[in-house]
Amino acid sequence: MNTRFLLTMFLTIFLVACGQDSPETLGENSAGNHKEVTVEEWEKTAMNIESVESEESDSATESVAEEDQAEEKATKTGDSPPDQSLSDLKVHYIDVGQADAALFEYNDGNQPYTILFDTGDWQGNEVATYLKSQDVSDIDLVVVSHPDADHIGQLDDVMQTFEVGEVWLSGNESSSEVFQRGMEAVINSGADFHEPRTGEEFEIGPLEIDVLYPDNISGKSNEESVSLLFTYGSTKFLFTGDADRSAELEMMESGMDIKADIIQLGHHGSDTSSDPAFISAVHPSVAIYSAGAGNSYGHPGERVVSLIKKSGIELYGTDVNGSIVVTTDGENYHIATNKDGTVSPGNTGNSQSSGKKTSENLPAETEPAPPKDAPANSSCININSASVEAVQGIIHIGPARAQDLIDLRPFNSVDDLSRISGIGPARIADIKSEGLACT
Repeated sequence: MNTRFLLTMFLTIFLVACGQDSPETLGENSAGNHKEVTVEEWEKTAMNIESVESEESDSATESVAEEDQAEEKATKTGDSPPDQSLSDLKVHYIDVGQADAALFEYNDGNQPYTILFDTGDWQGNEVATYLKSQDVSDIDLVVVSHPDADHIGQLDDVMQTFEVGEVWLSGNESSSEVFQRGMEAVINSGADFHEPRTGEEFEIGPLEIDVLYPDNISGKSNEESVSLLFTYGSTKFLFTGDADRSAELEMMESGMDIKADIIQLGHHGSDTSSDPAFISAVHPSVAIYSAGAGNSYGHPGERVVSLIKKSGIELYGTDVNGSIVVTTDGENYHIATNKDGTVSPGNTGNSQSSGKKTSENLPAETEPAPPKDAPANSSCININSASVEAVQGIIHIGPARAQDLIDLRPFNSVDDLSRISGIGPARIADIKSEGLACT
């Protein structure tokens, strides 16, 4: 406030009240008491009044600033968080025999999202059939953990059947026809392509994805499987493809958070994966593996089953339980299975829930279509499905060639074994003469 204006106002009031013509001396009060007040004293009084008003204004400003700071602090600390309710996420561990495929389904408001992790075995067509049964028409993201035929097997069928937005692969390649067909389908689809690496973070709607592995690739197909941690609200799912125990230890040493509520056991529950230290670090409540009933590989491994059960972790497998569906609202979850059953070896009956989940049975599934090119002679060694140990029963197929055979599947005929290094026309003739190998 202007000091001169204030002074003038006070002088006017007192002059009118006292009837004085001069501002030099202001007169008596009603009691007849007399006090002289000079202009200088009035100026001093006005300045004091102005100072008080300024202090009050400053105090009010500080009060508003403090309120703003308090509101800002409340927002940062989450004292008054916005509504963050999530729709249900369903994760389907699809029964695809001795292979892997999992479907994620969820919504963000009116926006639906679909993610497929691995695409089953090349000899089946269960994946597209299952997705259609769930009314899936397009897929936002397809992840193939590695190029083996039991993980990339139906990629070509998926790409040709559904509209796919993006495809992730490790970058490792294979000379198999299955891999070549899958990649050709990806290219022809026009979908985006990415090779994820350790430390990358993504969000697809309300679902967060952390890439745990690989940091780089060197041609080791299984070991360098794409491994992802999916976070929905406070519920976490871990998928590691066929990553082995050394890869698991590298994930632990990366410094990233690898804890998860539900883990898909690596390599179909094989002994090559699920290192005890890794399982302890992940600290899951539930473990799920995908394997074919009565498979020739011995999956899941006895050591792994024993480790999981002794750790108090609930264990489910597609070979025993059929397709398995986990449904979560981001906080609680429940598990539904297609069939009742107990994974062996171990205690009978499923372990009891901690209270965070409930379980139920899914409606019975229709039987999957028979495998393509199933062998007519069940006594032969099927070079497209036999284990690495079994194929070594074929003449000229030792441990190294057996692994090459597994990696190069599928074969159209026994003659196609010539794609294996060191197998020429003479050895093909020996193999055919022996009569053990078949497709």
